[in-house]
Amino acid sequence: MNADDRIGGYRRISRREFLGLGAAGTGLLLLAGCGGGETGGGGPVTLNALFMKQAAYSDADVKSMTEQFQKQNPNIKVNLTFVAYEALHDKIVAAAPAGTYDTVLVDVIWPAEFASKKMIVDITDRFPESERSRIFGGALKTTEYQNSYYGVPWILDTKYFFYNKEMLGKAGVAPPDTWEAVVQAARALKSNGVVEYPLVWSWAQAEALMCDYATLLGAYGGQFFDEGGKPAFNTGGGLQALEFMRMTLDEELSNPASTESLEEDVRRIVSQGEAAMALNWTYMFALANDPNESQVAGQIEIAHTPQGPAGAPGVNGSMGMAVSNGSQYQDEAWKYIEFMTSQKVQNQYAELSLPIWKSSYEEKEVVEALPQVVPVAREQLNDMILRPIVPQYNEVSQDMQVEIQRALTGDKTPKQALDDAAKSVESATQGY
Repeated sequence: MNADDRIGGYRRISRREFLGLGAAGTGLLLLAGCGGGETGGGGPVTLNALFMKQAAYSDADVKSMTEQFQKQNPNIKVNLTFVAYEALHDKIVAAAPAGTYDTVLVDVIWPAEFASKKMIVDITDRFPESERSRIFGGALKTTEYQNSYYGVPWILDTKYFFYNKEMLGKAGVAPPDTWEAVVQAARALKSNGVVEYPLVWSWAQAEALMCDYATLLGAYGGQFFDEGGKPAFNTGGGLQALEFMRMTLDEELSNPASTESLEEDVRRIVSQGEAAMALNWTYMFALANDPNESQVAGQIEIAHTPQGPAGAPGVNGSMGMAVSNGSQYQDEAWKYIEFMTSQKVQNQYAELSLPIWKSSYEEKEVVEALPQVVPVAREQLNDMILRPIVPQYNEVSQDMQVEIQRALTGDKTPKQALDDAAKSVESATQGY
């Protein structure tokens, strides 16, 4: 998921970069193993795999997984290249014509573009229903485009609802499970003087804003596009979502800094006890409850996203592994992806990133890795909403970010802002 320009400490970084702070070094890192499995021609094969620097699976973790694969496949060697998230998309695009990489890590917002441009391989025939049925339905959507699969989900994430249980207790309200209840709780927190701004959001003009908007759009029953492929977010649930966002600012229930904040700002504000409720990615739970990182450690709970009139989806922030169309070793590349995304390997590293496999959430090693998160995740991961599935996603997202921001800052009404965004988006996607 592209959630760019987040702030870590005092320097703007992305969530992906934030997660990668523990990884050593900068720039490209080349890791080579020592040999790999039987190949069609019987000789050794060298695969080149492109990943991003992050800590859900750190560089060292990916190297360790790959070394396990090479031991089991002594005729396949895998070279690993790591780049920052912000460089990953363009690196894939630039390398595609030459077939530089055999496998690439793709964000959930990219399969439409990469598949339509034939940059990644349709692996539907290699990925049978018997396997797909064992994976969370929401996770599967990560690499799906036009009813075909262009990779296997690997890094699984969605936004959850976080709340400060002590603050809610002081206001005499129960943890809210609907967006209506969130507003009622926020009003109680404010009127009782518990906290000036009960809510904080990542509503800066960045991909972070699209993630929060998608969550609310889904809860209110909106759609990004109608069945004819035309923008539909400027009516119905899409409009209600933005009106909800604007209302929380007008009533001063949401911190006004939300319109300049990204996920790391949200985590910091909650951790300083300056907000009682927020949406954020999985990583926030551990840090908000770490005494070295938080002033309210032990007070922050994680829950399913609140229910709206149409449901309670969490935004899909996952990534998948894909075979490059230009690869000369697609069979070996698929074998590597099968290993890396396998239940055994994912269970082994569950503390870093929860598995895509449904039955893993019954297994002791996974439950004990994240005991407070797993029960919530097993429900939320079944119910995730995607951002617009269009080849021109980056342009569509940018157009929507600009107009949604104008509504949040009061420059336009929500209706006018979304109508204007719809016109721009329709122009950008014309012909698809």
